[in-house]
Amino acid sequence: MWMMPPVDYIEPLFRPPSEARSLILQVTNGCSWNRCVYCEMYTDVQKKFKPKPEQEILSEIKRCGDQLPGTRRVFLTDGDAMALSFRRLKSTLAAIRQYLPLVTRVTAYCLPRNLKNKTVEELSELKTLGLTMVYIGVETGDDELLGLIDKGETYQTTHDALIKLHAAGIKRSVMVINGIGGRKFSDQHAIETARLMNATQPEYLASLVLFFSNGDQRYKEAFDGQYIEMSDIQLFQEMQQFMQALDLHKTIFRSDHASNVLVLKGVLGADKVRLLGQLQSAIAGESSVFLRHSTDRNL
Repeated sequence: MWMMPPVDYIEPLFRPPSEARSLILQVTNGCSWNRCVYCEMYTDVQKKFKPKPEQEILSEIKRCGDQLPGTRRVFLTDGDAMALSFRRLKSTLAAIRQYLPLVTRVTAYCLPRNLKNKTVEELSELKTLGLTMVYIGVETGDDELLGLIDKGETYQTTHDALIKLHAAGIKRSVMVINGIGGRKFSDQHAIETARLMNATQPEYLASLVLFFSNGDQRYKEAFDGQYIEMSDIQLFQEMQQFMQALDLHKTIFRSDHASNVLVLKGVLGADKVRLLGQLQSAIAGESSVFLRHSTDRNL
């Protein structure tokens, strides 16, 4: 039976679909960068970035231990819990281990910049304390696009963060965005993003499609008229180009977000040929391929 956690939340809250069964601990509010022109997650006035006071976090963890002792998974929010210092993260993880001893998995969102001042040794210690995986919104590996969307990262900074996490033994769940550059930037987006994935070999890779719940005016302004929306077929072709360029050894791949018209699932590279076949069938308009109708995509 589900119980509301004894945690004081500042809503709205966001989490990856795979964290549906996790205890949500809000250790920060909002996002420390919050300038990406495609992102609508932390635009509410109450979501201005601020770390939650340390003693408040520790008290909430203790209350969760008293009321939800069977908890096995914890997700740290908001947009980039890893913005906290190593000391604060270590304190939080130690409290989870003390008061929620059955927890086997702690995860969080992470911006590459959050890792610049954290050493491999420090990250390894956080892994030992229970931080098993982080979710990183890479979006694209193309430097020109990263500048246009005001991501505040480059190919190299993202690469270095992913390599550092791997060296520390922390799994990486990477998210990229199909169609993020529109028609003009499609080729370079597919090629450069594949190059970044090949160089870093993430354990998990997810792709969603660019979408806007509140309109795309801000996005188009950032591109100064260069952004041209892509059709479903063009999105499939971009995904095909991306996947053809991938040389991944054992990455679990998912393209099943609500924004995706075509659902793709597999392990790369074992399932690469099959997935490319599905894409080709979708591009050819074969009736055997299931495509989500717009009414089935709850964004």
